Amino acid sequence: MDIQSLLGDEADALLSHESKTISKDQLHLPGPDFVDRIFAQSDRSPQVLRNLQQLFGHGRLANTGYVSILPVDQGIEHTAAASFAPNPEYLDPENIVKLAIDGGCNAVATTFGVLGAVSRSYAHKIPFIVKVNHNELLTYPNSFDQIMFGSVQQAFDLGAAGIGATIYFGAEESRRQMQEISAAFEEAHQLGLFTVLWCYLRNDGFKVDGVDYHAAADTTAQANHLGATLGADIVKQKLPTNNGGFNAIKFGKTSPLVYSELTTDHPIDLARWQVANGYMGRIGLINSGGESNGASDLADAVKTAIINKRAGGTGLISGRKAFQKPRAQGVELLNAIQDVYLDPSITVA
Repeated sequence: MDIQSLLGDEADALLSHESKTISKDQLHLPGPDFVDRIFAQSDRSPQVLRNLQQLFGHGRLANTGYVSILPVDQGIEHTAAASFAPNPEYLDPENIVKLAIDGGCNAVATTFGVLGAVSRSYAHKIPFIVKVNHNELLTYPNSFDQIMFGSVQQAFDLGAAGIGATIYFGAEESRRQMQEISAAFEEAHQLGLFTVLWCYLRNDGFKVDGVDYHAAADTTAQANHLGATLGADIVKQKLPTNNGGFNAIKFGKTSPLVYSELTTDHPIDLARWQVANGYMGRIGLINSGGESNGASDLADAVKTAIINKRAGGTGLISGRKAFQKPRAQGVELLNAIQDVYLDPSITVA
């Protein structure tokens, strides 16, 4: 893979950047000993440690401290038609799991229905992450809400190694979601399952004067901080697209130091603020791959992986870019993401 060509004019800025904000020496960075070094001193039980090690020890990134996860909850979140019409074979749950295995992923994250349909065939072949809540698009009018689709016990019974959940921070219903997911994560840990939280922002108030701050570095970092507090072992977040969300929405609190010393306009520095708010990397940050844009998907995925890795992140969770194309191309894209984390020349900035 020719990374320089894929990055084009951005290659030097992304590959040579040295962060002058929060030093990498202050971060708890991914590594082969991450579970022993970070989680073994926490309140996580031996069963949780075992399942975390199963996650970090599987796939092409096994025992590196990094993860590559295939998420396929879009059939609920975005409708099955919008998600799978480009490649209908993924309406079959087995093909979703096979893509994760063929693609060398650490885990597959998807729904109760998908994993339940093939659990006896595959739960022992790749770590399962069951997404326990969703926002579905058939109820009208739609709202910024995530509701439980099953129980933690169900996830445990079908052989899951971990559970995933989404909270729409900032939404009118977010406080109920926080209470639900805090309780679900507590139960998951009691059963020995690790936890992954999709820390997304949802409120029309995050759009100010035509600028969308749903993926601002400062507001998403606070969502990550809340996620870590609620018991997430890993947080999933969108890559920052801008900064200054708190100042724009004129709500909440921030500090001028966030913008003058702790971040810059560089995408790696913006992502580092996200990492830092996950207890300085103790709660690993995985960034999302985003929607498929066709021909630019490979370059976009590699760029996102480089930003995440150089910021001190833990990996990438990429779905639509992989499953909305022929299987061989999907595997190629997942492997390209993993190659970034396997490349020793791409270092933490």
